[in-house]
Amino acid sequence: MKTSKLSLYLLIFLLGFLAVGAFYGGIALIISPDGSIFKMPVEILTNSPFSNFLIPGIVLLLVFGVLPVFVIFSMLLKPKISLPEKLNLLNDHHFSWTFSVYIGIAQIIWIDIQTFFINSVDVIHLIYSGLGIMIVCVALLPGTRKHFIKTKK
Repeated sequence: MKTSKLSLYLLIFLLGFLAVGAFYGGIALIISPDGSIFKMPVEILTNSPFSNFLIPGIVLLLVFGVLPVFVIFSMLLKPKISLPEKLNLLNDHHFSWTFSVYIGIAQIIWIDIQTFFINSVDVIHLIYSGLGIMIVCVALLPGTRKHFIKTKK
């Protein structure tokens, strides 16, 4: 029982850490699409479909900021919301657990795409790719999964 609570709290912490970074980065890129807040030249986007950082900033804010916050609250409150349940591939688990796995996988893909387009890997990429891997691994722990299994009526 204690292990499952520990893994649940660790997953919530990891999602929260991701969300805080995404809010900071997403808002900064939306406010300054030229990348000047982070001292990133738009030239690094030459091989990408974007001419500035506005769209990546919006995606960062929504997918990796707002969505994880929604998932955290859903993990804690376990609401019954039809749209997320329709997107839940594992119907025997609450959608918040499934979405935590989705977010971890999306984070790994997001970083892979970033490094592909900018043709460079920095320490921050390793940290956030590792964060995505940790989110998936902690979500898949038996104790974490057990917390989100739906009870049969």
